[in-house]
Amino acid sequence: MGRIVPIPWKQFERVLLRIGCEFLYQKGSHRVYWKQGIQRPIIVPAYKELPPFIIKNNLRILNVTNEEYLSILKDL
Repeated sequence: MGRIVPIPWKQFERVLLRIGCEFLYQKGSHRVYWKQGIQRPIIVPAYKELPPFIIKNNLRILNVTNEEYLSILKDL
């Protein structure tokens, strides 16, 4: 199993879109995504590099495991 490392927000956005999320709106530097069946929206700050804790928190909301995330990331 690999570990989650910082990645650019645009790359994480591609992961979200592959999972089935859709972009709703942007307020300041924060982009908001939604997917049917989740409890709250996914918030992604438009930072040059997203820290691992933001990625992990959003994966927990989406109910996606680290292994699934790393597999999707590898396929991009």
